[in-house]
Amino acid sequence: MNNIKALTFDTGGTILDWHSGFREALKTVGEKYNYQKDWAFLSNELRRRSLNAMLNLGENEPPRYNFDDAHRFVLEELIEENNLTNFTQEDIRYIAYETVHNLKCWEDFPDILPKLKKNFIVCSFTILSYRIIIDTARKNSLSWDAVFSCEGIKKYKLLPEAYDTVRTHLQIQPEQCMMVACHNFDLDAAKRVGFKTAFVKRPDEWGEQGPPDPIPNPKHDLIAEDFPDLLIKMERFL
Repeated sequence: MNNIKALTFDTGGTILDWHSGFREALKTVGEKYNYQKDWAFLSNELRRRSLNAMLNLGENEPPRYNFDDAHRFVLEELIEENNLTNFTQEDIRYIAYETVHNLKCWEDFPDILPKLKKNFIVCSFTILSYRIIIDTARKNSLSWDAVFSCEGIKKYKLLPEAYDTVRTHLQIQPEQCMMVACHNFDLDAAKRVGFKTAFVKRPDEWGEQGPPDPIPNPKHDLIAEDFPDLLIKMERFL
């Protein structure tokens, strides 16, 4: 742990509050047409399906779409399934693109990032598109040392090539890199290629439903209640 040089952060969910963004955007558009739906449920469905469309993308052939595309085609599926026939192309762009590119980050992160940056390389390592990370960083005044999107790597998490590519570009060994996320599946994949792992709890990521995997794998190197707690625990190794 004393040899960690870089922290690579999952960004969708761990850093960005996608649930509130999607829920409020769907509600705003839906109420314009007097639709009454469970917008929180549809928000989670939009996230769940689009995430499933991205994981392991590029395993057998070059990716043919990015996360922005996935948000759009999943939203179009949900519109059809739920008879939201009045939604226009402008509404779809507002929900699937403009909302996502303006997501707010969790309140505990912005003040912690520069403090971690004093001692570690801090990177966004994500399946989100480059443009989502650029826009949300500007929106939330986040200053990353580097951004690694699987869009550019052409191999998406959970493929080992995605993690290996990031640490190779950082010119460090796998054990010198710590993956930080609120998702066991991401951290478990990182650990399989030799990364250290830190689980940061995000009990509200999926709204009142709660996250699908809230219990951290005990094999993670660090488990933090939030980002201030992560900072305290990381300072022990400086």
